[in-house]
Amino acid sequence: MSRRAAGDAGAEPLRLAAGVGARPGVPAGEVLELLRDALAAVDGGARIVALATVAARAAEPGLRAAAHRLGVPLLSFPAAELAAVGVPEPSAVAAAAVGTPSVAEAAALLAAGPGAELVAGKRKSAPRGRPARATCALAGPAVTDKGGRTAEREGAAEAPSRAADIVMTSSHPPQPGSSRRTAAVGGPAPDSTTTGTKETQ
Repeated sequence: MSRRAAGDAGAEPLRLAAGVGARPGVPAGEVLELLRDALAAVDGGARIVALATVAARAAEPGLRAAAHRLGVPLLSFPAAELAAVGVPEPSAVAAAAVGTPSVAEAAALLAAGPGAELVAGKRKSAPRGRPARATCALAGPAVTDKGGRTAEREGAAEAPSRAADIVMTSSHPPQPGSSRRTAAVGGPAPDSTTTGTKETQ
């Protein structure tokens, strides 16, 4: 497999999964700015169809708000599953904090589905006047030697992982006893919150 070239003539817009690592209390604005910078470095026409993180951070308001503003699901994976993914930049700090040496890169690869590859490696946010609280990486379907893609479907993997949970936020959460809906990956932001929170970094 070779890394997908951004901006290839006649290529469809890149549909990418964004893996996001975060410290507690990360603001949504910091996450969104980081994602915008990552996308701009890859391809101006690319779009994010899902955010993904470690289960320990899936309840972070900043991550949930970022996913809501983008109108995409927030997927979460157990630390053990993320730890099993080989990545170029493992981190001892992340391993100590959430039990996996990679959150951003591993989550992006799992969310993008089988055969995915990193389109943009891990990068840190750059807030002014304080330490970074977020990292991100982007992954999408790989390009084969013959130019075909390993996945030709809208959004991230239909079933990124048996252990993946989808968490969507809404300004109108469901009342006790009401039904909940699971949003389709890459679809518009739903009116209700789906279940399944796992932990993230």
